[in-house]
Amino acid sequence: MGLRDRFNQLSGQTRFVVSRIFMHLSGREVAPLLGVLNQAAREAVDSEGDMQVLGEQLARVCESLLEYETFWQSAANEGDVMWDEGEAGDYVNELFTDSAGRYGSAIAIASNSSETFAIPMTRNVVVMLTVAFEGEVPELEDSLADIAVLRAGLKALVNLHYRGTLRAIQIHFSPAQLGDELTSDHLVVQKSPERVVVKGVPNETG
Repeated sequence: MGLRDRFNQLSGQTRFVVSRIFMHLSGREVAPLLGVLNQAAREAVDSEGDMQVLGEQLARVCESLLEYETFWQSAANEGDVMWDEGEAGDYVNELFTDSAGRYGSAIAIASNSSETFAIPMTRNVVVMLTVAFEGEVPELEDSLADIAVLRAGLKALVNLHYRGTLRAIQIHFSPAQLGDELTSDHLVVQKSPERVVVKGVPNETG
C-alpha cells in the first residue's frame, strides 16, 4: 500500500476500487452462454437498476463463466483505486463508454429484447465485466493472467454481491444480437487493454 493510500486510510476515507475484466471464450459449445447473458440483460432492465438484482445477475454470469472454464481462451483486466466517490463514478462511466464501443457489444443493464431467444451458432463470445466496490479485494487488484487467479477473481465478484459492497455493475457481451457471429477478425480489431493468455495457449485474441 502506498503512502497516499495509508494516509487516506488513516483519515477514515472510503476506498473505492473500479475493475474491468475481459474474457474471450471459444468453441461451438459456448453459444448457450449467450442465453445466460441475454437473460441477465432482461432481468437487469426489468429491475430498473436495482443493485440487488444486478448483483444477482452478476453472480449468475460469473458462476456460468466458471462452468465454461474449458473454453477460456484469453483474459485481460484493468482498474484503479480511488478515494473519491465522484472520481470513481467518472471512471465507471469512462469504462462504460469504452466497453459499449467494443465488439458491437450489448449491455446487460441497458438493453432488452422482446424476441424469442434462439441460440446462435457462434464460436466466440466476449464478456466484459465492470464493477465498482468499497474496500479491498486482492483477488481483483492484480493481473488475472494465471488461470487460477482468474478463477479466484470471478469467485471474488460473486462474494462482493453477497457482502453488499458493490456500488456499480456493468456487464457487456458480444455477439450483441441473437444470430450474430463474432469472428476472429473482429477479435483482432477490437483489442482489449492488455492481452493476457490463459492456459498458456496463445491465440488470435487481441
